[in-house]
Amino acid sequence: METMIAHPVWQSVALGAHRLRNRLVLPPMASQTGDDTGLVTAATVAHYTRTVRPSQGLAFVEYTTVHPWGRSEPQQLALYTNAHEAGLAQLAALIRRQGVVPGIQLTLAGGKTDATLIGRQATGASALAVPAHGGDLPPPAPLTASEITELMDAFVESALRAERAGFAVIEVHATHGYFFNQWLSPITNQRDDAHGGSLAGRAGLLLGLIRRMKAALQPETVVSVRFAAQDRLPGGLTLEDGVWLAQALEAAGVGLLNVSSGLGGWRRGREQRGEGYLVADAAAMRREVGIPVIGVGGIQTLAYAQTILAQGDVDLIAIGRAMLANPDWPWADAAPVAQQALTV
Repeated sequence: METMIAHPVWQSVALGAHRLRNRLVLPPMASQTGDDTGLVTAATVAHYTRTVRPSQGLAFVEYTTVHPWGRSEPQQLALYTNAHEAGLAQLAALIRRQGVVPGIQLTLAGGKTDATLIGRQATGASALAVPAHGGDLPPPAPLTASEITELMDAFVESALRAERAGFAVIEVHATHGYFFNQWLSPITNQRDDAHGGSLAGRAGLLLGLIRRMKAALQPETVVSVRFAAQDRLPGGLTLEDGVWLAQALEAAGVGLLNVSSGLGGWRRGREQRGEGYLVADAAAMRREVGIPVIGVGGIQTLAYAQTILAQGDVDLIAIGRAMLANPDWPWADAAPVAQQALTV
């Protein structure tokens, strides 16, 4: 009888110094369960107790803000003080008890910040509105040099807190129209200083942060970046830009690439419908780098996941909505012979 070890989904894989038991990833998805200051609550613990399963190889805690200026939702988790560490350490331990490698996504909202939450105008790369479904957001105030330094320092400090809390993978959020996506995209970054202009200039802030994080963190801590391979909007980042960025991130020390959707406000055409509608973007990145790449985009069946792994399109598969709707989805979708292998 064929064993499940022959199926790519269930094969273990090295991620730096860590080993994932299989190729399934629970991606960062906002639970909106933090308290008003971003602390983990009992509802947060209950959410991750429900959604993290031994059938996953890597599980991310949702987008967590690194600075009070960067909040986009009232109940968003935060990690900008030492007081936030204990609750997040509880989540990291919860994930490890399932035999799953714990990750966390760190973020700033930039021009997507909710000004009513922070009591000041949102700040970003330029005074240009971030495209969004239902209309553009209010234009942010351009960040000054001193403000940029403050925010990058906050990112590094939050990364160190995440490491102390027990997270093995620390991901920088650079897509979906959030802070770093705004700096990368020519649609939202038209600065005339060193952080604007060419793609290399627009990417400089993110690449500099990655180098700082790598210098500050322990060697075994994996730095991941979730980014858009392209903006999918006229005048935005192209797929060729995405390949350049993927290679630059690898050179800066990133150990995992999480390839997701565009800047914001774009609508899927017919060619982006159906299961795995973003996998082609991830595959384009994987062909040009030597580090693991996560694929995402409406993936709903193990059969499809196994196909794209076998083809070498991606190294890991992020299952978002299907896993959130039914955390036992892999068991439900797997053949009976697979079910014991899920927890090996």
